[in-house]
Amino acid sequence: MTSRRIRPIKAYKHFRNLIKDKEDTTQVFDIVEALDGSNLEKDFKRFMSTAKGQARFEDRKDLVPLLDDHETLRKLPMGSVGQHYCDFMESQGLSAQGLVDEYDRWGKRLEDYYDADVAWFGNRRRDVHDLMHIMSGYSRDALGEACVLNFTHSQHGGLGIYFIAHMASIEVRKHAPKGAPAWKAVREAKKHGAIADNICKQDIMALLAEPLESARKRLGILPPTQYNRVHDMMKNAGIDPFGVIGAAA
Repeated sequence: MTSRRIRPIKAYKHFRNLIKDKEDTTQVFDIVEALDGSNLEKDFKRFMSTAKGQARFEDRKDLVPLLDDHETLRKLPMGSVGQHYCDFMESQGLSAQGLVDEYDRWGKRLEDYYDADVAWFGNRRRDVHDLMHIMSGYSRDALGEACVLNFTHSQHGGLGIYFIAHMASIEVRKHAPKGAPAWKAVREAKKHGAIADNICKQDIMALLAEPLESARKRLGILPPTQYNRVHDMMKNAGIDPFGVIGAAA
């Protein structure tokens, strides 16, 4: 197993850079690298210890072309996960390949540190990130990203994303109205991620074809009540949740 030193000071420096521009995804990669140690390999072993994980590994499909083929996904039924995913990605100007490009811009590759099997799994975790937004019900505002990361932390572990989630919630509290439950929102996201079935283990094409609410129910994903409450309180106070922390989403 790869031994990687934990570097909290480096992580904090990159977090301050992320606060300045929350669209600079390379800062996230730096934080994860600084704090995650051997988590990826441990998570891969957990993944491979399950029948679903082994099935996904046998296929080893490249998710990026699948997720970016909106022409095909738009043929799925209205209300499906795939339709909601396309709506979300197109409204935000995002693509699965775009996240890969950000990772390439970072200048490091998982293949440089891990064997091919672990690297494949790490890339799969990365490629489902935006799908996690759809399934968990959190948007791309700063608090939404923090909640998705804490949801993901429960499913995969990793001190890096846990650190970002909680530090970001502290920053959001500085801008939110008094009493807004930003801290409770990220804690709730962690609980929801722990209860839900692991999204990375799913047959992604089959998941995309399911009705969104049915898929959430099947996977045991609960609605984000505290996050929605923060949004309501901010909007009532004339604060744009998407304008908090760095560049707007």
